[in-house]
Amino acid sequence: MKILVLSREPDNYSTGRLVQAGQQRGLEMRVVDHTKCSMVLEKGRPLVLYKGEALHADAIIPRIGASVTFYGTAIVRQFEMMKVFSAVDSIGITRSRDKLRSLQLLSRTGVHIPKTAFAKFPKGADVDMLLQDVGGAPCIVKLLEGTQGLGVVLADSLSAARSVIEAFSGLQANILVQEFIAEAKGADIRAFVVDGKVVAAMKRQSQTGEFRSNLHRGGEAMPIELTPDQEQTAVAAAKAMRLGVAGVDMLPSSRGSYVIEVNSSPGLEGIEGSTGVDVAGTIIEYVQRGVEKMDKDEDRG
Repeated sequence: MKILVLSREPDNYSTGRLVQAGQQRGLEMRVVDHTKCSMVLEKGRPLVLYKGEALHADAIIPRIGASVTFYGTAIVRQFEMMKVFSAVDSIGITRSRDKLRSLQLLSRTGVHIPKTAFAKFPKGADVDMLLQDVGGAPCIVKLLEGTQGLGVVLADSLSAARSVIEAFSGLQANILVQEFIAEAKGADIRAFVVDGKVVAAMKRQSQTGEFRSNLHRGGEAMPIELTPDQEQTAVAAAKAMRLGVAGVDMLPSSRGSYVIEVNSSPGLEGIEGSTGVDVAGTIIEYVQRGVEKMDKDEDRG
C-alpha cells in the first residue's frame, strides 16, 4: 500500500511521525509538497503531477496549512476524483477552515458553542448591538482568518471591545464576537478524533496573564480523561465537519463543554507527548481500513 503525506514541511514532527508509523507497518510512505503539484483535468482521466511526474497512490493524508487552503483542497479533490482514499475529506477541510461556516454547522447539529455574533464591518450602533447579542463584556473578538491563537483578542470592557471591533472593521477584516467563558479559567481541552472515536485527549492551560491556551502561545499540556458528554461532543463536532481525523477544541463549563474550533490538520507533537498515545499509528490504521473498504466496494460494484 502506498500512502502520500501532503505536507510542505517534511521535517515537521507530525509529518515525520506519520511516515514513521506507516513504515513500521510495512507501507510505502512518501511526502509530497502539495503546493508544487499541478492538475490535469480531462474526461475520465484526472491526474495530479508533482514536478512533472504523475502521482499514483492508494491513499493520501492531507496536512494542508491554513494559508494554502484553496489550492490544497483543490489537490485533495483531484485525488478524490482519482478514487484515492483521503484521511481528511476535502469538504471537511473547507468546512473547518471557514470559522463562521463551521460554527453554523455545529449549531445546526446541536453542538454547544459560545454565543457568537457576526456582522459586515460593523460601526457605531451596530457594534453595540453585537456586544449586546453576546452578553456584553468581557468578550472575545476573533479574526475569521486567524490561526494558532493569532487574531484573537480578549476585550475586558465595552469600550475596549468597541475599539477593537471598530479597528478591525476599519481594516475591512471579517471578525466574530463571542461570549467569554470565564469558567474555563484559561484552559481548554483538545480531543483527537479518528474514525468517529476519541483516541486521545489533553488539557491545555494558558500561562499566567494569557487567556489563550494554544501550545504555540506557551500553553502547557497534560493528559485528561474525558467525560461521556465531552467525548460525545467531540465526536459530534468531527462528524458535523465530515472529518475522519480532527482535533476538537472545547472549553469546559458547568453548562457543558463548548466547542470553539475543529482542526482538520491537528498537530501530533503535543497530543502524543502529553498522552503517550501513538496517534500517528492510529491514523495510519484508519487509512488502511479506508483503502480496504474502498477496494471491497469497487469489487462489489
